[in-house]
Amino acid sequence: MHNPLRSEADAFRWVVVIGAGAASVIALTLLTRPVVGVVWGALLIGFGAGFAYRAARGSLPGRLAVTRGGDGRHRVLVLANETVGGEALLDEIRARCTGRRCEILVVTPALATSRASHWASDVDEAIELARQRMELSLIAIGGLGLKARGQIGDSDPNVAIEDALRVFPADEIVISTHPPERSRWLERGVVERARERIDLPIAHVVVDLEAERVR
Repeated sequence: MHNPLRSEADAFRWVVVIGAGAASVIALTLLTRPVVGVVWGALLIGFGAGFAYRAARGSLPGRLAVTRGGDGRHRVLVLANETVGGEALLDEIRARCTGRRCEILVVTPALATSRASHWASDVDEAIELARQRMELSLIAIGGLGLKARGQIGDSDPNVAIEDALRVFPADEIVISTHPPERSRWLERGVVERARERIDLPIAHVVVDLEAERVR
């Protein structure tokens, strides 16, 4: 089935069309049955607001349109949290950048430490922890002889990726997670959602920090 929502601009146009139709229905109903008109108005306004919010957050169905650099540089967007310094991830980055003029953006989501802190908007600690992990990762990548910069991302990993793509024209994405039995991202389907939404090559790297420490 064809999906008309290929971008946020398309989503906005659909919001306008839906809003115009809803206004017509509400006006007609208010003239004939005022109570029903009020109910319909509330329902349609709620639907339109939810639709617009999902468009703004990049959670509408359809694939996200992306723009690549096209200047001879190979740009790799790396999404990682606790696994940013893992050997498996560093090996993956090295392999993808060998023999290339490579630019790397490391995106580290600022994950709330608890549901309570999330609802209280107490994210300062989460941001600081994400920043520390990101900086250690940049040092490790620099040790490979590669240039990288970092960005603190949204607490939702998929939103963090899409936000980064608006300013970083990546050629490919590398998502690093813990092994399946310990990965919340895999449990939430982060990799699958990214592959459904984003028209770029996406590699998934499993980093087993416990095994690396043993070695």
